Amino acid sequence: QVQLVESGGGSVQAGGSLRLSCVASGYTYSTACMGWFRQTPGKERERIAAIFLGGGSPVYGDSVKGRFTISRDTAKKTVFLQMNSLKPEDTAMYYCAAAFHTASCQSFLGGLALDAWGQGTLVTVSS
Repeated sequence: QVQLVESGGGSVQAGGSLRLSCVASGYTYSTACMGWFRQTPGKERERIAAIFLGGGSPVYGDSVKGRFTISRDTAKKTVFLQMNSLKPEDTAMYYCAAAFHTASCQSFLGGLALDAWGQGTLVTVSS
C-alpha cells in the first residue's frame, strides 16, 4: 500500500507563489505516474499536472500551464508543484495522487483511475 502525504499549502495574495510537496512511502513503482488534482466543494476534481516518478516530460492542464511546474526527486520518492502567479480561482484543496503502471502521464489528465491519493493540502489565494 502506497501512502502519499502532501504539504506546503497556505494562504497567499494573488500573484504570489507556493511550493507543494508530496512524499510517497511504501512500495512505489518507477512506472507510477504521480500528479496533482484540486477540488472545491460541490465540484468535480480538476487534474492539473503529472509526471512519472522515474522521470520524463511533465504534463499540465490548460488552466495552470505556464504558471505551475511539476518536478520530482526519484530517490526521495517526492514530487513537487511550484505554483507561481497564483489567482483567486486557484483556491482549492490540492491532492497528490498516483496511477501505477500507466504508459503515459497524459492519461492522468484524461481521467485515468487513480490508485492512491493523499489527504490534501489547502491553498487559498486572496485578491
